Amino acid sequence: MPLTTLAAVFFVVWWVVLFAVLPFGIRSQHETGDIAPGTDPGAPSAPRLAAKAGWTTLVALVVTGTFYAVSAAGLIDLERFVTLWGLFPR
Repeated sequence: MPLTTLAAVFFVVWWVVLFAVLPFGIRSQHETGDIAPGTDPGAPSAPRLAAKAGWTTLVALVVTGTFYAVSAAGLIDLERFVTLWGLFPR
């Protein structure tokens, strides 16, 4: 598998995992009772984006590594998906 393909898979997986991880551990300003002036009460009081980016990267590395291992073992073939519905004939 070319490195560019693996990088593209990692990029897509990273963003999907980020959107899955973002809501974990969020408490709104309304829940904590610490509403900053000029902000929405539903805004997070402490979003911890750096920690979430770290967890996202770790999970994305595991998912991408698993994808690479399965692909290298020949269990899935990306070229098969390209011609799956005859959209791109060989």
